[in-house]
Amino acid sequence: MAASTEVEKKNLKEEPEQVVNPWEVSSKGKIDYDKLIDRFGCQKLDDTLISRLERLTSRAPHVFLRRGVFFAHRDFADILDAYERGDKFYLYTGRGPSSEALHLGHLIPFMFTKYLQDVFKVPLVIQLTDDEKFFWKNLTVEECRRLARENAKDIIACGFDISKTFIFSDFNYVGGSFYKNMCEVATRVTYNQAVGIFGFAGEDHIGKVSFPPVQAVPSFPSSFPHLFSGKENLRCLIPCAIDQDPYFRMTRDVAPRMGFNKPALIESLFFPALQGETGKMSASDPNSAIYVTDSAKDIKNKVNKHAFSGGQDSVEKHRQLGANLEVDIPIKYLTFFLEDDAELEHIKKEYGEGRMLTGEVKQRLIQVLTELVERHRRARASVTEEMVDAFMAVRPLPHMFD
Repeated sequence: MAASTEVEKKNLKEEPEQVVNPWEVSSKGKIDYDKLIDRFGCQKLDDTLISRLERLTSRAPHVFLRRGVFFAHRDFADILDAYERGDKFYLYTGRGPSSEALHLGHLIPFMFTKYLQDVFKVPLVIQLTDDEKFFWKNLTVEECRRLARENAKDIIACGFDISKTFIFSDFNYVGGSFYKNMCEVATRVTYNQAVGIFGFAGEDHIGKVSFPPVQAVPSFPSSFPHLFSGKENLRCLIPCAIDQDPYFRMTRDVAPRMGFNKPALIESLFFPALQGETGKMSASDPNSAIYVTDSAKDIKNKVNKHAFSGGQDSVEKHRQLGANLEVDIPIKYLTFFLEDDAELEHIKKEYGEGRMLTGEVKQRLIQVLTELVERHRRARASVTEEMVDAFMAVRPLPHMFD
């Protein structure tokens, strides 16, 4: 069968000034999200859709929606149509476990997915791609499996409803109906298409080339017969960062040919590194990231020493010219995590006009991040091994649509 237009028209042939794919995000300047939307072929998430979501759910939009953190989508309007009709759907998101603890950038999709689960009251599957990290990182299978379980504790600490949530690791779960769907996907994507979508090179081992179907098929309900038997027409909504879009462009191409609905996506910006917006926060550079295991002292030191400032290089000049908010990382981080809209606007106005200094903005950010990390640390401390086993048990969820 010929390739579909979605795969033919959009691929990951990178432009030299900006590299965005599932394994690398870098830029010579700020990430150009408008260019990504154009190249990937997704749509901008506009105020009309956000207002409709608020009306249908009777819940205020999440701060990540109000602030444009989740900014792009594929077929999100169709999900709202389904919800308005009373049709059921489910959520799917995931985590590639390559570090002992999550950093704040890793938390963002889970914080937002928790909101989606709460407002829509729908089931959720969370994939831990321990096999992917074995293929791409210098880690043993045993270490990847251990990290998956540790990361599951951080995910559970976000507050997901155990009666509606199934967490699985690929090494433990892949087989049966899931593997059948993987094989179906694999036969519908040519090697040339895979190279065009993901940029695989001749020196890449075949494990990497074989992986994309693994991330594709959780968006098909028949991959989870213990959850969705007899519900093969369920739609799926995937909250993720936009660098994961290539997987699901491929998936949306093959889904109709396999008799499934195309998965819908709602996609976020990258959480920038402390040093600036030329890439995303990285687990490979501890000084680029705030971790959920960082102490209050660690957070203070990282923000004060490493958070790139848009303030001027002298107090006198700053009072005269004000801060450049477009490049200021403390303002970016407050935009993600400071809940109070009025306070954020006040800080931006005072700082932008030079009446508030960089040190004052950083101090407020330190307070916000310390409180967030401490809340998460307390929640994670209450997650037992038995709770992890319960979330990862292959079991029906009889109340998943209640």
